[in-house]
Amino acid sequence: MSDVSELTTLDSTAGDLREVVTSSGTLRYYDVGDGAPLLFLHGSGPGVTGWRNFRGILPAFATKFRCLILEFPGFGVSDDFGGHPMVTAQGVVAPFLDALGVQRVDIVGNSMGGGVGINTAIHHPDRVGRLVTIGGIGTNIFSPGPSEGIRLLQEFTEDPTRQRLVGWLNSMVFDQAIVTDELIEERWALATDPETLAAARRMYGRVAFAAMMEMMRTADVPMPWAQMHKVAAPTLLTWGRDDRVSPLDMALIPMRTIPNAELHVFPNCGHWAMIEAKAAFESAVLAFLTRA
Repeated sequence: MSDVSELTTLDSTAGDLREVVTSSGTLRYYDVGDGAPLLFLHGSGPGVTGWRNFRGILPAFATKFRCLILEFPGFGVSDDFGGHPMVTAQGVVAPFLDALGVQRVDIVGNSMGGGVGINTAIHHPDRVGRLVTIGGIGTNIFSPGPSEGIRLLQEFTEDPTRQRLVGWLNSMVFDQAIVTDELIEERWALATDPETLAAARRMYGRVAFAAMMEMMRTADVPMPWAQMHKVAAPTLLTWGRDDRVSPLDMALIPMRTIPNAELHVFPNCGHWAMIEAKAAFESAVLAFLTRA
């Protein structure tokens, strides 16, 4: 692992949490394993963290890669930089890599993290080797938007109750046995933290969400899904066939427009492919990342 003078090891029950001062602000992250650097970027939603998204698959990847799990600002681990956390996330990857002295990485991005990975690959093509996305990119073609999972997320954000959190968590998976009491309690604790909840409302409150959609519709720039032809990195799109947050038809545009893209669909699987289809996900992604 890199010897970085700016980082400090912090007490953490989740693992070896570190922090580094970047040109964008202080960011926290995990640094596990040895080998070529592999950056994991988490999604959005109540109580999400990078560690919770990727801790289950970390052992399989840390044997071959130096795994860097970045915690985006405003999700309860790295400090809130203000503004819209999903917008802020787009600008922190390059400063993070600069601060660690890492020139080039492969990226695994879940949902929002996949969008950040796409954006990084477009604007910093020399920094991204291979790119893996897990649902969440593209746009609805046949399914209505916002999706069922996003509507449930909005309802929780507007009026956070345990029942609404459970409803949203159930929409994330095909097998609802994954939504254990332990998972619910873990997510509830962070999702209802006042600062984290305030950041979530800047993303998913009904007024804020509608304003963001209108801004994207009227802005004098292409929509994110309309720029995916600029991705030069070899890309593996992974998707749960039964995703109720980012339905499978969203994969059609990135699959067709990213020049060097392939698509792997996991059956009986929702939005968390790396959790619900763990063994198959590890097999497919490791094969892609280590392919000659």
